[in-house]
Amino acid sequence: MTQGTVPVRSTHPVDEIPPVGRMVAFGLQHVLSMYAGIVAVPLVLASALGLDQDHIVRIVNASFFMCGIATLIQTLGFPGFGARLPLVQGTTFASVATMILIGKQSGLPGIYGAVIVAGIFTVLAAPYFSRLLRFFPPVVTGTVITIIGVSLMPVAIRWAGGGNPAAPDFGSLSNLGLAVLTLLFVLLVTRFSKGLWSRIAVLLGLVFGTVVAALLGKASFATVGTAAAVGFTPPFFFGTPTFALVPILSMLLVMLVVMVETTADLLAIGEITERPVNADDVARGLRADGLSTALGGLFNVFPFTAFAQNVGLVRFTGIKSRFVVAAAGVILMLLGFFPKLGALVASIPLPVLGGAGLVLFGTVAAAGIQTLTRVNMADTRNLTIVAVSIALGVIPATVPTLYEKLPSWAGLFLESGITAAALAAILLNILFNIFSTGAERRSYTADVTEHAPEMGDVH
Repeated sequence: MTQGTVPVRSTHPVDEIPPVGRMVAFGLQHVLSMYAGIVAVPLVLASALGLDQDHIVRIVNASFFMCGIATLIQTLGFPGFGARLPLVQGTTFASVATMILIGKQSGLPGIYGAVIVAGIFTVLAAPYFSRLLRFFPPVVTGTVITIIGVSLMPVAIRWAGGGNPAAPDFGSLSNLGLAVLTLLFVLLVTRFSKGLWSRIAVLLGLVFGTVVAALLGKASFATVGTAAAVGFTPPFFFGTPTFALVPILSMLLVMLVVMVETTADLLAIGEITERPVNADDVARGLRADGLSTALGGLFNVFPFTAFAQNVGLVRFTGIKSRFVVAAAGVILMLLGFFPKLGALVASIPLPVLGGAGLVLFGTVAAAGIQTLTRVNMADTRNLTIVAVSIALGVIPATVPTLYEKLPSWAGLFLESGITAAALAAILLNILFNIFSTGAERRSYTADVTEHAPEMGDVH
């Protein structure tokens, strides 16, 4: 369509379908940016429960496959399920501590039983939870998006040092050098290239950094040779799920936390893609989380949520198409069927990933700051909401042992900086703005009306 001589864009960038070659390249970039997060949850759980190497490989392969399925549900969707936004789905760290406790008492079948019920609960609760969207004005969403980026930065920093702070070579010159070299390569490609090359700068940086690491003897591809060519972890591989009340209640609490984090990611991606998220979008996105989580319990994996690091990649590249992320979902599924591909992806050294992560996670924080520029910070109430919420959000990253002596249920909410900041921002906004009266109330209502996403019908 045209209006005079000026073309009018009829397709929103979220719904654009790039050429296949570019779609695969951009999708692969998403996969490489988040693979460590997928692998980390099974490794931490396996270490705590004393699982053998074969079981670890089985869970990792199943995780890749189900992350692909979950991503396709979220990006492509079907009636009632999927936000149809460029969100990559992955296994959430919020569930790790609870699953370890369940696993020590009831084994993997007990974990998967609780996961299945928690997923079904999320599907049923999604439309009710989505009606809380009015409690997420810009002062809340901007704060939460900012803390998502800030909370992820220590992850990239640990990767840059080598991953494990207790390792003898953590922070070595070679590790930091690889991270800096990767970062510089990404920056140079972004600065001096155009078009496709600029937009796949992170992918090129990861490849370049891995090649350099291999030449320096810092990357090993031995697992690629020993991995099976084809393999698949069938449903109920670890036995029929078992269902017990206490594990189920514990996992339901986890999913409430996950729903807060997923809502924050949905609002963040809505800001970045300039497609405002309404209550119906949130409900469908949360239902996708719940369905994927329930299916994950059948296919030997764990609860799902949107991966914030990939929100940063969308922001950095400007590629907003959900079909690009769907391509990442297909790649993830293939990694689940072909262990050699998974082993190849897992061969990327953590310092290389850390160099790229510094760019990606920083862009998430920048998106949050951009949202906060729409907030009247001359109002002491808004300033206090942002200040206190961010302060609480950085505690887990800066002093991770602070909450060790608290009850486990309290740690579930406080040990995630994203969750702590989100809950603080929501509650403080209710206290300072929603419960205000007179002129203060009218001022707040005008701000929400101007900036908040449109509230759609909940289906």
